[in-house]
Amino acid sequence: MEFLGTVDVTADDGTAVVIGAGDVPDIGNPVFDSGKKKVGFVKRVFGPVNEPFITVAVDDAAVLKNLRGKELYVSRRTQNAKDKRRNRRD
Repeated sequence: MEFLGTVDVTADDGTAVVIGAGDVPDIGNPVFDSGKKKVGFVKRVFGPVNEPFITVAVDDAAVLKNLRGKELYVSRRTQNAKDKRRNRRD
């Protein structure tokens, strides 16, 4: 798991905005807290390239109120083995 960033703002609609640090995650990647418990998934990435803002859709709204100021982590995954496709323009 890689460090995603720190939660800056939480919203009533079940999302949290994280100030990112490091590589930009893919949309749909699962997000975990420091105890390796799944919190939600990456919903949207926006903002400046060096410090992007990442919207996380939270699975449980009860957890949302305790997330502000916490560090979150992301698990990278490849979707549908897209990295293994070969170029068809041979």
